[in-house]
Amino acid sequence: MIDPDFRDSVVQGPVQRLDPRLRLLAALAFGVVTISLRETAALAAALVLAVLLAAVAGLPWRPTLRKLAAMDAFVVMALALLPFTVPGEELFLLGPWPASREGLLQALAVALKANAALLALLALAGTMELSALGHALKHLKVPDALIHLLLLMVRYVDVLQREYGRLRLAMRARAFRPRSDRHTWRSLGYLVGMLLVRSVERSERVLAAMKCRGFDGHLHLVDEMTFGWADAAFVVLFLGGLAGLVGLEALP
Repeated sequence: MIDPDFRDSVVQGPVQRLDPRLRLLAALAFGVVTISLRETAALAAALVLAVLLAAVAGLPWRPTLRKLAAMDAFVVMALALLPFTVPGEELFLLGPWPASREGLLQALAVALKANAALLALLALAGTMELSALGHALKHLKVPDALIHLLLLMVRYVDVLQREYGRLRLAMRARAFRPRSDRHTWRSLGYLVGMLLVRSVERSERVLAAMKCRGFDGHLHLVDEMTFGWADAAFVVLFLGGLAGLVGLEALP
């Protein structure tokens, strides 16, 4: 979710000036409300609200659409199967398999929920600096162990990915071409082993550097977060939007 390249390409806007604690709580509230919706009209309105949040947050559309497409690739198989596995009113036949209206509506609901929740999450939390995220979680009384795990994972997954890229580049420089043979599987095994070895070495250097900076197992807060008038105005507008979604859901 927190991609440094994606974050750096964001145009700084009013969302980035909000209290980080408020942004995290708003993302959580939007996700809970969106997932609880069932009506297609309410879910479509949730997606519109998420698009508005993304526009206000200044998200770059091309990288954002790539992230949405990557997420949709995971659920596309489930969406394709739902119309043929959920019983209900028959809409059309695909060979011997009938597609139901109820299954199609469920697939549409899943797609709307997933895209709206991810888009709002990117707008509210995906543009946050890593240090601000850690401090916000600390202020929200999240246990230190979970904060450390999240921050180190976000920070060093990218480092490990670059290490993996260097190893693959070295293999290509030696004319390695993946095939379905014993040499390929043995080479890929060496690649995974070398990646683990370098990860352990890197973690030892990171731990030593953190201790040199005074790390003692606790996250020390270096700034005080304040809740201002802009945050209050956002809360009013945001809660109004969520209330509108709940109202659409309650309509007969």
